[in-house]
Amino acid sequence: MSAAASDLARPRSALFSPFELRGVRFPNRVVISPMQMYLGREGMANDWHFQHLAKYAVARAGCVFTEVLCVEPRGRNTHWDLGIWSDAHVPPLVRIREFVESCGAVPAAQIGHCGGKASRQRPFDGHGPLGAADAARGEPPWTPVGPIAEPSAPDYHLPHELTVAEIAALVDAFGAGTRRVAGAGFRFLEVHAAHGYLIHSFYSPIGNRRQDGYGGDRRGRMRFALEVAEAVRGEWPEDRPLSFRLSCVDAVDGGWEMEDTMVLARELRERGVDAIDCSSRGIRGATSLANLEAARRPARAGYQVPYAEALRHETGIPTMAVGLILTPGQAERILVRGQADLVLLAREALFDPHWTLRAARELEPDAGGWDFWPPSWGWWLAQRDRIGVEPDD
Repeated sequence: MSAAASDLARPRSALFSPFELRGVRFPNRVVISPMQMYLGREGMANDWHFQHLAKYAVARAGCVFTEVLCVEPRGRNTHWDLGIWSDAHVPPLVRIREFVESCGAVPAAQIGHCGGKASRQRPFDGHGPLGAADAARGEPPWTPVGPIAEPSAPDYHLPHELTVAEIAALVDAFGAGTRRVAGAGFRFLEVHAAHGYLIHSFYSPIGNRRQDGYGGDRRGRMRFALEVAEAVRGEWPEDRPLSFRLSCVDAVDGGWEMEDTMVLARELRERGVDAIDCSSRGIRGATSLANLEAARRPARAGYQVPYAEALRHETGIPTMAVGLILTPGQAERILVRGQADLVLLAREALFDPHWTLRAARELEPDAGGWDFWPPSWGWWLAQRDRIGVEPDD
């Protein structure tokens, strides 16, 4: 990085101020959120995943997440999801981690289990449950698992209701996945516990009507999430931060509410969780936006930021804001107003992979010029500016 780029260590904007969690320093507050690509085979990352994540690191995002890495084969959404259930998955992830880190970004990984939402088609293949036609082309269905034997969405496969012994084995699987992520050298780890996936389906009263120690009241329904947190923190190095992605509200009658999230977040913090990634929805629907789509309502830019703000102010736990964060000015306002500590981009990063570089030019006009860009790009762009360009009438 050039001397001019290093000037961003003395920022005037909140977005380009550094942030620290445990022993990890984020160079800025821009985080590339986990985004499933549905392009792996047997859980293995490949060149597509490398280029997908590498370009965000080159464009100076402060932190770059892998997509969710499933802790067992049954926990995949589709046959095409990535995994962390075997040592064979580690080498291609190391390649990604090394490159992201070489660009100055914090390399991060997300682990999870899709629970009852497993055994389905890729979104661009229909997003429905796998069936005979899928099996004929080499994608046979399998039986998903969950807290109760009830489909996660209309027409989805009936899950196997997990026994207490099987729940314990899944907690161990999260621990084993964490060991592999740590061994791959990632510096930040997140557990996906939102969007109707396995952990969310346990703590939501909509997803869990068990009457044993893993159900019933809120304490029982939170038990699986807390046991996973303990297992993961026990395998994750002490100097590296850990976050949980939560669905802060179910947004359906009788579902999980914000006050429940306050309780769960405090319990997670006691078990060594350092930040909460504040998402929402996803229970009993194909996607986290299913209820908005069904109501034919547009999603408002930053629609989930209030969850991050409320949790941060109520508990003091660092929060990560997600949900249609579109412009540098919007991201800056979120941070200046104290609504979150980190801002996460997903769809907007797909639309504009150079979002962070553009944000630096907008918010840091002196320190964020072409010198902040990779030299092999910035030199040419600066030259064009020096020469000047007359408009083509």
